[in-house]
Amino acid sequence: MIADMAEPTQSRLEQPHDDVVVHTWDNPQAHWIAVLVHGYGEHLGRYPHVARWLVEHGATVTGPDHVGHGRSAGERVLIVDFEPVVDAVHAVVRDARSRYAGLPVVLIGHSMGGMLGARYAQRHGDEFAALVLSGPVLGSWEPTELAELSEIPDDPLDVSTLSRDDQVGAEYSADPLVWHGPFKRPTLRAFASMLGTINEGPDLGALPTLWAHGANDQLVPIEPTRVGIERIAGSELTAIEYDGARHEIFNETNSADVLADVTDFVDAVLTAGTGAGAVQR
Repeated sequence: MIADMAEPTQSRLEQPHDDVVVHTWDNPQAHWIAVLVHGYGEHLGRYPHVARWLVEHGATVTGPDHVGHGRSAGERVLIVDFEPVVDAVHAVVRDARSRYAGLPVVLIGHSMGGMLGARYAQRHGDEFAALVLSGPVLGSWEPTELAELSEIPDDPLDVSTLSRDDQVGAEYSADPLVWHGPFKRPTLRAFASMLGTINEGPDLGALPTLWAHGANDQLVPIEPTRVGIERIAGSELTAIEYDGARHEIFNETNSADVLADVTDFVDAVLTAGTGAGAVQR
């Protein structure tokens, strides 16, 4: 069965989100649903190893390519309002719950996807068993200041900031579905607006939340995110900081440890809950 999970099925959401492509790694024996929410400029096709790990640990896995990303329609990386993007993730969750009635849902969001996951949890946190935030854009994010420049610089991403594994950067650079161009002003302004909304929004209450972050993350530095997490943290926050790790902790040299921490956290939640805490790896 696991071999069949190597390639996901692809489908489209119904209107008004029919421009969004959804990837699904099905698991008929699943006892929980993992919803993957990817980051800015990338797509869910970069996550097969994450999906495989989750399937092997009892999940059925699904998630969208956000509008303007990956295989979904729309001008590349142009997002003028992130609330409809959250709505599209909500539609993915709704579809998954209809296919797997009664199974608990865990949302796993990386980077921009962590920002979306946090906002989703503020709006619909009672739909989740747990929330996992990987290097999330929260609190504040320095690139949003570029929106006020007369011309936004077209500086290429330093792919060495993604991971200590050089192959990750090489594959990112060669991926035609990854956006390799500059930020777009409306998208930066939408980031700033969403961060403000999250900062001013409700906390996450009793929702079990795992925040995992690379200590050497230069793309989404840990300290501004820490400020954001502290603003919205509820009573059930677990924080893990990975010493030396860069932005894409699921693609890091210690990715097996990271993924094990995720599934250990989920297992603890699903088998009677887990207390809050903080550790450093």
